[in-house]
Amino acid sequence: MSISQMKKILIASYKDQAGKLLEAIQQHGIMELLDSGRSVVAKEWPELESVWERPRQIEEKLDKLERAIAFLKEYAEKKGGLVAALAPKTVIERKMFSGVVSGGEANKKLEDALNIEKKIETLSTEAENIAAQIQSLLPWENMQTPVEEIDSLDKATVLAGFLSEKNYNETLTNLSKLAVFEKISQTGSTVAFYAIAFNENTQEVQKFLRNLEFEAANFTGLKGTANELIKNFNAKLAEIQNELVQARKDAKEISGSLLDLEIMADYYRNALSKHKAQMTSPQSEKVFLFEGWVKKKDFAELKKIVSRFDASSITEIPVRKDEDVPVEIDNPKFLKPFETVTRLYGMPQSTSVDPTAFLAPFFAIFLGLCMSDVGYGLILAVIFWWLGKKLQACKQAIMLFFICSFTTILAGLITGSWFADTITSLIPQDTKVFTVLNGIKDKFLLIDPIAQPINFIILTLAIGYFQMMFGFCIAMVRNLLQKNFVAAICDQLVWLVFFNNFLVIGIIKFGKLPASLMPVSVAVAIICAITILLFAVREGSWGSRIGMGAFQLFSAVFFVGDTLSYCRLMALAMVGAGFGMAINVLVKMLMDVPYVGFIAGAILFVVGHTFNIALSLLGAFVHSMRLQFIEFFPKFFSGGGTDFRPLTKEYKHIMIKE
Repeated sequence: MSISQMKKILIASYKDQAGKLLEAIQQHGIMELLDSGRSVVAKEWPELESVWERPRQIEEKLDKLERAIAFLKEYAEKKGGLVAALAPKTVIERKMFSGVVSGGEANKKLEDALNIEKKIETLSTEAENIAAQIQSLLPWENMQTPVEEIDSLDKATVLAGFLSEKNYNETLTNLSKLAVFEKISQTGSTVAFYAIAFNENTQEVQKFLRNLEFEAANFTGLKGTANELIKNFNAKLAEIQNELVQARKDAKEISGSLLDLEIMADYYRNALSKHKAQMTSPQSEKVFLFEGWVKKKDFAELKKIVSRFDASSITEIPVRKDEDVPVEIDNPKFLKPFETVTRLYGMPQSTSVDPTAFLAPFFAIFLGLCMSDVGYGLILAVIFWWLGKKLQACKQAIMLFFICSFTTILAGLITGSWFADTITSLIPQDTKVFTVLNGIKDKFLLIDPIAQPINFIILTLAIGYFQMMFGFCIAMVRNLLQKNFVAAICDQLVWLVFFNNFLVIGIIKFGKLPASLMPVSVAVAIICAITILLFAVREGSWGSRIGMGAFQLFSAVFFVGDTLSYCRLMALAMVGAGFGMAINVLVKMLMDVPYVGFIAGAILFVVGHTFNIALSLLGAFVHSMRLQFIEFFPKFFSGGGTDFRPLTKEYKHIMIKE
């Protein structure tokens, strides 16, 4: 329930052991390595260098594997359904992973897959080219002259090509004395023809045709009549299509090896990551120096790993004052889901506090109050329990919503909301079901938000006020633990007394406390105000300190706005309940329709409340998070810490069952 203590360590390893040592460290995922740019050792001993050798073999292998995987996925049996979408990675045993990596069959399958891919690509390109040739020859199918003879005349030139019907008729009118025209075919408004002109007239004919957007036919390299060529091309195309069918069958067959290739791809991806970490570390002629961070609790485990390598040693080194220490938060299992909220905001500074444990109860209560419905909570509990079982990623976030579904149920019990007002509006009151459910509802009902909105507002304001006071207390305790007593008194204690004293004054005004206490409260308020004015800012000249102190005193007004901000909890609950009630009114109207009314009402009930749940959950999450970030965190939290990023193995395609 705190920020993990970090140790700065330096590992020296002879080059012949460095690779295996790094692999062992990567396997455990407990150390963050610093490259030469961030390494203190590299700065103190400039003679150390990082000799970057690009791992071309690994990169090329990984590239081939990813290409083969993408290719085979087109032919592999598709995993359908929502479950496959939620769990796209194949879960395997570590033994299977090791077997595939150490065996050589995957490499052969990779080459086979790439060869088939290349064959299909080549055949497809060839088929497209032949199909295009056939299309270009079809207009000339009725021409009896072999195409190679078109350019064989000595004293005349043949111009074969296409014109629009209009331009072709214009050409006949204007060039009939210069050339002989033969229309071969017409497709739509496009005419395929050839013109024969004596060589001395050819230039004039060409110039005229160019002005009419004449498109010349190309028979280069072809021999025979168009009809013969089309037949030959069709035969060749059929042959290629057969080869393509067979190649695709081969691809489908080899797609059964997709998992092996995915295992290999993840293996080489981790090997690449390890190699980059190694090559960017400072090194001498014979030794690698791995400088980095490890959590204090993992230091013993790291020492144990290093001890397995006789030519390697590990040393703890001091942390510089200006050094950026990475931050990792460490909470008990039941609090880990709430780390999702902390991580969304950003890591705390290494000298700050981990806010997870402090925000957890408030976040759960806030989200529950915003939803405030027993039925909605039950549905959310079932959905997120199921997602937690099926989903491979974001498990902590799912668990967060699963926990909050129970606070939603509790808030619904307190406010008497069961799918809004379904019990009283849709269930006949002369039935046993109504009697039982309404009895339960009334038994737990404490605040009816519709009938008693003021009480609900007071509840949310009270929770909000308590949270902000709690934030001041956290900061004060932290300052006391750090022996920063002046800050604890001037920055937190004075404000705590100042704000709560106004509560006391209000209670006195309402006659709940003796009026004789009023002078004492006024005196306390004045003392607090003077303290804030003089010591809220403790640096600079007295003029600037008093000026900033006056601003700080004035900013107490904003505290009222911060407290009122918690009214959004009530507002969201009321909006959700109101929308649910509107759905129930429409359902009731539909149910009165003869014959189909009940079915139509049931459909509207399911769809309407499902939409309301989704909308309410989105609003509840965003605003509950906002209250933590905007109202709560500034009282005690300092963000901007750097994430602890240990060298670890990551898997893109598979999951290894531990």
